[in-house]
Amino acid sequence: MTDNYEDIINLEHHKSENYPWMPEADRAAQFAPFAALVGFEDLIEQTARLHASKLDEKHKSEFDE
Repeated sequence: MTDNYEDIINLEHHKSENYPWMPEADRAAQFAPFAALVGFEDLIEQTARLHASKLDEKHKSEFDE
């Protein structure tokens, strides 16, 4: 067994006879990230707003920086 794929490196890329070539954008969409935690970002923003409203002006300016 070779460690650097010498046995397959120069083989022609397989092309399906049954399915047309998928456009690159469609192929990329298959691997795009998805929202596994639906609503999580909204909850974080809501929590940040709640805590920001409790800050006094001195701390708020420090927080904004």
